[in-house]
Amino acid sequence: MQNRFAIALHGGAGVIEKTEDSSLHRDFEAALAQCLKVGTDILQDGGTSIDAVEATVTALEDHPLFNAGRGAVFNHDGFHERTPFQSRLTFYS
Repeated sequence: MQNRFAIALHGGAGVIEKTEDSSLHRDFEAALAQCLKVGTDILQDGGTSIDAVEATVTALEDHPLFNAGRGAVFNHDGFHERTPFQSRLTFYS
């Protein structure tokens, strides 16, 4: 039986204007696909979900198109806003 899984990621809350060069859109989409592949490869090889998530986020942090792990951009109200990327939960029986 093949394991089924899903990973969701996004490249941030920045705005790319529709009038900008479409090659920029393709660059971002390709970069997201590259980061996503890092995590899916781990899961396909039997790795843990936490390892896959951490590797995917690290790939985003290391990619020059994204500012993940470096800080935040200004929100609509002019303030920096950040959210932790993951929470580790431990369940006891």
